[in-house]
This record gives sequence, structure tokens and C-alpha cells, in this order.
Amino acid sequence: MSPFTEFRANVAKSWPFTTLPPLDWSAQTPTFADADPRIISSALARAQRRPSGNWFPFAASSEIATKATGSVVAGEQLVAWRGADGELLVAPRACPHLGADLATAPVECGTLVCPWHGLRLSDRRHGAWKPFPAFDDGVLCWVRLDAVGGEDPTDAPIVPERPGHPQMAAVARLEGTCEPRDIVANRLDPWHGAWFHPYSFTQLKVLSAPPAVDVLPDAQDRFVVDVTFRLGKLGVPVIAEFTAPGPRTVVMRIVEGEGVGSVVETHGTPLGSGPDGRPRTAVIEAVIAHSDRPNFGKGLVALPVIRPLMRHAAARLWRDDLAYAERLYALRT
Repeated sequence: MSPFTEFRANVAKSWPFTTLPPLDWSAQTPTFADADPRIISSALARAQRRPSGNWFPFAASSEIATKATGSVVAGEQLVAWRGADGELLVAPRACPHLGADLATAPVECGTLVCPWHGLRLSDRRHGAWKPFPAFDDGVLCWVRLDAVGGEDPTDAPIVPERPGHPQMAAVARLEGTCEPRDIVANRLDPWHGAWFHPYSFTQLKVLSAPPAVDVLPDAQDRFVVDVTFRLGKLGVPVIAEFTAPGPRTVVMRIVEGEGVGSVVETHGTPLGSGPDGRPRTAVIEAVIAHSDRPNFGKGLVALPVIRPLMRHAAARLWRDDLAYAERLYALRT
């Protein structure tokens, strides 16, 4: 290797960005011919047949802290809080005495104290009231609802493989009028990325997609995409894969380029029906960034500043994609 070639290689390692040409949105290569609806619908059908163990993510781990937090999953009103040892606890939100909202209950030494009559509730059963199985994976909080899921329950949620430390994680949450399947279908269409989100993606090419078949080995059931993440006039080219490890989850994982191993987990959690009788679904997206660069770990001290920016970027994408998912639902129904 010549000194000049070695110099260029070192620069490439220390500077992952590339300069992007001016964006001409309408001059992009159309992708409609490749975005075969049969490929998307088959991938969605295969995902829906995979088990979930009846687990539903409902909040970021950082959201459940010192106070009780109310939530809803599939019409089930829940309250979540931390026990005396910091463990995640999730239970029915209505007090078993007279139905007070336990999301308003103070937490003392890991125990909910009902504000109406002082009934103390913990991880133990009280009559028909009892906590649900819960799990905190360090990024997301999960609850197991066997009556809702209707599957064989598992002891823990099927969490996709995540990058090791150091890592930066942020969770965004938005709600839309659709079903979880519409959220999954959106993510199983990588062809729309550069057209629908030109502010975030450019030079997108789907390198491979699974065939439109009913059964496919998991190792082959993935979309591989060559894409450049846009940061103003700069871009970060990567190769990423999209997989659906469960019926309500799609994972994008960087397999080549900057941040190998980083993942974006997109979960569709059903909330129940809105006042209009139509279903509501929460998009809960966990962005878990990782890098082997020596100074990446030092950047964790700035995580309180970086995390809101990561959350904002994910929310911006999903404000657009929820319109896509809601349109899918409206057409289907």
C-alpha cells in the first residue's frame, strides 16, 4: 500500500461522511416497479405467524422512575411503577376497592398507596387484583397480557439482539389510527425511504428482498438495503437489513458501514379503540446506536443532550409514516 493510499484509508476510518450532491427529488429512480405488493404482504403474513409470547412494549425504561405511570395496552388500563428494589411492576390501573385511578397513587417504598382510602398495593395479589408479568430490558418496558395475546406465554419477551456497550439509546412514541400490522407493513417497504423521507435518506437501493412465498427460513427472510443517511449536505452510507422477528416488530440493523450493529426497533402496540370506534396503535421505536470508534464512549456524557435529538429524528420520520400506515388501514377497511 502506497503512503497516499494508506492516508486515504485512515481518513475514511476517521471521517465516515460523504458530501452529497444537491437533492433533485423528482429525478430519483422510481421504485414502484420493485416495491411489489405481494412481497410486502407475504413478509407481513410471515411476521404475523411468529410468536410474541403475549408480550407488549409500552414505555421507555427511563419513563418508569419514582412515580406511578398510567398506560393502556389493547384496551387494558395499566399502572406501572418501580418496586423497592427498582424492579418493574405493572398491574391493573383500577384500585380493587372502589376503582380509583392508581396512576395517581404515590409510591412509598415500592408500594402504591391509593389516594382515595390509603389501600397499599404491591407485587402481591389483592383479591382479583394482581400484577401482570413485566420485564425491563434496559431500554423498553414490557407487559405480558395472556388474555390479549392468546398465544403460549413465554417467561420473557423475545427481544432482538442489540449492540454491546458503549451504546446510546433513545425511545420515541407516537399514536395513530391503524393496527399494528399497518406499522409492520410500513417498515417492510424499504423502497419508500428516499421518496417519502428525502430529508433523512438518499441514494437508497434495495439490494435484496425475500420472495413472495408463504414459508421462508428466518435467515433468508430479510430485506438488505444500501442507503445513505442524510445530515444536511453530508451523508453516511451504510448497508442495513430489515427483519421482522415478531408479529408487531420490525428491526433495522446496520450490517456494514458506520455504526455496525446499531439497531432501530419499531414496535406496534395496540391501544384499543378510540372514541370513533377505530383502532389506535402506538409506534414505540427504540434507536440503539453503537460505534467501535475510540471516542464514541466519551460521547455518552452528552447523552442527555443527544437523546432528545435522536428522539426528535425518529418522531419526524414517524409523523410521515403514520400517515402511510393510517392510509393502509383506511384502504383495507
